[in-house]
Amino acid sequence: MCGITGYWDQREARGRTWQEPLREMTDAIAHRGPDGAGVWVDHEAGVALGHRRLAILDLSAAGTQPMRSADGRWALTYNGEFYNYRQLRAAVEAVGSVEWRGSSDTEVFVEYVSRFGPMSALEAASGMFAFALWDSHTRTLLLARDRLGEKPLYAGWSGDVLLFGSELKALARHPSWNPTIDRGALALYTRFGYVPAPYSIWQGIEKVPAGTWVRFDAGASRQAERGTFWSAQQTMLAGLQSPLALSDEAATDALELVLRKAVASQMEADVPLGAFLSGGIDSSVITALMQAQSARPVRSFSIGFGDQRWDESPYAEAVARHLGTAHTTIHCDGASALAVVPMLARMYDEPFGDSSQIPTRLLAALTREHVTVALSGDGGDELFGGYNRYLAFARQWDLVSSVPRPLRRFGGRALRQLPESLLNRLGALVGIANAGDKVTKVEAALSAKTADEAYRQLLSQWPDPAALLQEPHEPPHAGWDERWAEFGGDIVDRMMATDLVTYLPDDILTKVDRAAMSVGLEARVPFLDPAVVAFAWQLPRTMRIRGRETKWLLRQVLSRHVPDVLWDRPKQGFGIPLARWLRTDLRDWAEDLLDEETLRADGLLRPAPIRAAWAAHVAGRSNHHYGLWTILMFQSWKRAWFA
Repeated sequence: MCGITGYWDQREARGRTWQEPLREMTDAIAHRGPDGAGVWVDHEAGVALGHRRLAILDLSAAGTQPMRSADGRWALTYNGEFYNYRQLRAAVEAVGSVEWRGSSDTEVFVEYVSRFGPMSALEAASGMFAFALWDSHTRTLLLARDRLGEKPLYAGWSGDVLLFGSELKALARHPSWNPTIDRGALALYTRFGYVPAPYSIWQGIEKVPAGTWVRFDAGASRQAERGTFWSAQQTMLAGLQSPLALSDEAATDALELVLRKAVASQMEADVPLGAFLSGGIDSSVITALMQAQSARPVRSFSIGFGDQRWDESPYAEAVARHLGTAHTTIHCDGASALAVVPMLARMYDEPFGDSSQIPTRLLAALTREHVTVALSGDGGDELFGGYNRYLAFARQWDLVSSVPRPLRRFGGRALRQLPESLLNRLGALVGIANAGDKVTKVEAALSAKTADEAYRQLLSQWPDPAALLQEPHEPPHAGWDERWAEFGGDIVDRMMATDLVTYLPDDILTKVDRAAMSVGLEARVPFLDPAVVAFAWQLPRTMRIRGRETKWLLRQVLSRHVPDVLWDRPKQGFGIPLARWLRTDLRDWAEDLLDEETLRADGLLRPAPIRAAWAAHVAGRSNHHYGLWTILMFQSWKRAWFA
């Protein structure tokens, strides 16, 4: 894993210094690759490729990037890991003799491209990756991003220069950088707490969507050819249309086998390797399968808080003792967590409102002190139906959807008048935890025309972004707005499908990538192996969710390795006591960022609804910590970028 960046400037090159801005861009992401830096320039074409290296496979100079193919045609700068590089290498060797310079997956991929072409290489490669590939013969630049969006890739025009890279801070170092805030992206951010692909917070700069490629041709101005080499939607639909007909025991065997293979492929590294272990189902499965295939104790890591309501470390330690891992726990106090807050705006480059970014960064920093690669349990919820909201929402929509919308609207307004304590008790009866905190979302959901719209409202940090913005405009977002009609009437399947292509890459994977790479740690996600994804979507619903038990089949696999008593408990998020901190330790910081004049000054936000939510939160009348955190992260980001 590494960091990449570069640019293509087709203007007259006479007298221009190419490498100086490229080195500035590369240095901006040094944290992603502390083991070395490289630059390569095609002066005649105006293409410049930069790379920061985190050495994982082949630690020698033979793995240095940017790397050219042996025939000199192709130049590659790439971030990630190709887990099936041995199979790719065998395919290259099968068509002729090769004089390998080293043993890196980078060299294997660029030589595979040389023999079979970039499209065949994209379809054949399994892993997490984002890359820029220059073809000196056709003078085309190809950018591509992995299937599920594990690795980031931004690209766009600034003036007459095409900029691209792993993080926006690299693009911002080029002298042509002069973008403006995208108000449509801001509207999406206030709704979701993240900026969804293909948008970025900057106008004209996009996130290359997962599973896609973009190709730029010399002389073609700003026009780009785009394509998809893997579709999550088609993979999910294919699974639903060809469900597996297996007994419970056979399905458990099959899932364990496909997970074992994924874990084994991602355990290969020439550097120390470990695992994030929360003690929950997903991370415990991954750690158990790592230990089952390791000749020595696996290094595992967890984080604990003094407040028992947020502390999962005892569960992680119990699982670690049973598996025999070499476990380390960081016990975090409030001061340690709060010290991370000033780093967040620069770490994430865009406004990012998931407050679990704080413990994730702390865990990544601890883990990096001991290993260079860590396997994560992310993705298990989206693939195996792990979120409690899947069951709760399906039951609730069945109850209310037959009621005429005017009556639902009236009921929503009436809910807002009830005391928060009563709302919490009523919510518990239908499976909604802390319903008093979510009354605004519930009111918006009750007014929705469709189940998809209602689900979006329930996941919205601010259900009505237009009320927050001085010039409101919320653009369409494909993950939501195409309505997943192909998935038929099964709302749970549609929720899981939507989360897999929106919330997972744009929130969860973004959170983990920036936190881990800020300390030079490679995080790998075995659940997102293409074979695992395809298998999960072939499972009948009753094997993903059985009755009221989420992740049913995954639980059966874990039971083979860890006694149920050590992990079978209500789901607990990876969170922090944010509501309390905003009233105490973070209050002065928040008040400064939410000052009325500060909010109004740049003509983007409307202070009134934000100040009203802040006043109610500080007074303890209600909890608005998630929505407020979204605004605070935007304000903090602006201050960091425009200071």
